[in-house]
Amino acid sequence: MYPSVTRWKTVLRTTALSLLAAVAAVGVGAGPASAADGNVAWTVRTASNGYGEARSSYSYNVNPGGAVEDAMVVANRGPSPLTLSVYAADGFTTDAGQLDLLTKDKKSTAVGAWVKAKAESVVIQPGKTAQVPFTIGVPDNATPGDYVGGILTALTQADQAEGINVDRRLGIRIKLRVGGELKPNLAIEDLHVTYAGSANPFGKGDATITYKVHNVGNAALSGQQAVSVSGPFGLLRVRARDIAAPPELLPGESWNVTVPVHGVAPAISLASTATLTPLLTDASGSTTSLKPVTVTAHGWALPWTLVLALVVLAAALVGAYLYRRRNRTQRKVREDARVRDAVAQALRGQEPQTS
Repeated sequence: MYPSVTRWKTVLRTTALSLLAAVAAVGVGAGPASAADGNVAWTVRTASNGYGEARSSYSYNVNPGGAVEDAMVVANRGPSPLTLSVYAADGFTTDAGQLDLLTKDKKSTAVGAWVKAKAESVVIQPGKTAQVPFTIGVPDNATPGDYVGGILTALTQADQAEGINVDRRLGIRIKLRVGGELKPNLAIEDLHVTYAGSANPFGKGDATITYKVHNVGNAALSGQQAVSVSGPFGLLRVRARDIAAPPELLPGESWNVTVPVHGVAPAISLASTATLTPLLTDASGSTTSLKPVTVTAHGWALPWTLVLALVVLAAALVGAYLYRRRNRTQRKVREDARVRDAVAQALRGQEPQTS
């Protein structure tokens, strides 16, 4: 299942426009989320209602044009009143393979645009809780499939020592499946294999396989991977071990994969095969394996030290041959010259004497 709650810390540099600088830290937890930095302390959790009690996150199945109503509970655990802004944002998978939400200055086009909180801010007294209702309205023309986002609370405070504004965000994930035909599909793209041999001309080396896992369907998918490398006709096959699974990718997202394979023989021509089995998780948490996707690419695996030795040997043989040929030619030239001289002398000895 998805991690239920995510904690973000955003740094705002002090400028005239107070521009967003960076998301500084991310954390996840399985229970209610809490933010405690300095004098700030609050928690968020899902409300108990007809959708369930003690839910770890929000999950809905809604048809295009449909709507749902729910609520988030915010509790002030600190000694001072809190005024928190409330907003929603689209989710995305980071380069580290974690789910994150767009910052408030970034435009959301799906969950972040469809979720409307009853109020844009909420004031909570110390030790008290407040329920924040929200509505999700799915457009009539929404494309079927999976969408992920979140509803967040945020507090901005000035840090005089650092000269910055610190924006602390705390939210709960929303997973939404829009009704219609579900087309889960992962693709393997840009498969390449490279080879690095050893100094030993008859030793084995390492192959590196790179490719991209691309979610080309409309459902959130993870997957199981298998990679192997073989020589011509499938001989000398070596399988990669302990390949990390890609994170669950949202529709349209990609994930770059690099797999090292050790102990590969320099078989001149290598065939690299990557197999990806998509995994689809339903609302109950049950996972289904889909039809595997297999792609093969070819590369060269030349034993360069052996090739170099053969080139040197060939060069030596060619040089020896040319040297011998040159010597034979020179000897023939000298022999022909000697014969010509001998013939000339003989002819001069036979010339008639004049008185």
